[in-house]
Amino acid sequence: MKILIIGKNGQLGKSINKIVSKSNSGDDFLFIGRDDLDLANLKSITKYLNNFKFDIVINCAAYTQVDNAENEKKIADQVNWIAIDKIASLLRMTETKLIHISTDYVFNGITSKSNKESDIPNPINHYGKSKLLGELAILKKMPRNAIIIRTSWMYSEFENNFVNTMLRLGRTNDELKVVCDEIGTPTYAHDLAKTIMKIIEGPSFMLLNQKSQIYHFSSLGSCSWFEFANEVFKIANIKCKVLPMHAKDYLSVAKRPKYSVLDKNKISMHFDIHPLNWTQSLGKCIKEIKKNS
Repeated sequence: MKILIIGKNGQLGKSINKIVSKSNSGDDFLFIGRDDLDLANLKSITKYLNNFKFDIVINCAAYTQVDNAENEKKIADQVNWIAIDKIASLLRMTETKLIHISTDYVFNGITSKSNKESDIPNPINHYGKSKLLGELAILKKMPRNAIIIRTSWMYSEFENNFVNTMLRLGRTNDELKVVCDEIGTPTYAHDLAKTIMKIIEGPSFMLLNQKSQIYHFSSLGSCSWFEFANEVFKIANIKCKVLPMHAKDYLSVAKRPKYSVLDKNKISMHFDIHPLNWTQSLGKCIKEIKKNS
């Protein structure tokens, strides 16, 4: 199979590439970035996808700057849903399979229950709104042959993310204040990459005309950012004191869900996926960071 990964320079794109480079897969993977296909340019999308034929397209690219999206709505919309609408339209014509990554921020987080795929989204910031519009575009243009995977609080050994930021700040500060009243589930990008690989290698994935589906994936369990930071320092053996602070006291432009935990039963049942607890995955990531440093 010919498989295109859009977003080679992001955490998930790099994590998929890392798995592929160590596997004996007979599939042909092509990893591309903005220089090859610019999601902010519809002509770039059309030209690229009309020139090359793929069996599967995995879109890992997105505008993910939650605060900046409030003031850069045009570019957030262009990348997170207008481009996705164009991609879905083009792939439908060639019966190409699509896997698209979305976010827990499509929910408002006002209840303390895990969100299921059947729950009605109601985003409270523009990033979440733009990602939801991307989902709706796929479901409208590709009622068949697409999978949307919502995930949350992604981190990895690559790029700027919460774990790498905490490791950097923890080594240079005696104490840090971290938000304690926003709850979610950290997701190691490597775990999501493995899940995607398992899905596309499954016996039924390439069957045509399957109804498009939304799935949730993250690690198991939940925590606050405060608890997340404490666990990072515990595993990395960093002596930095973490002080709890409330989200209202943290200067941010965008509102964020208070409770943002995803129910994983559907993906577990359909694809025999068994996520690790978030602390186990965090330990694996920090081990990789130490190995690479």
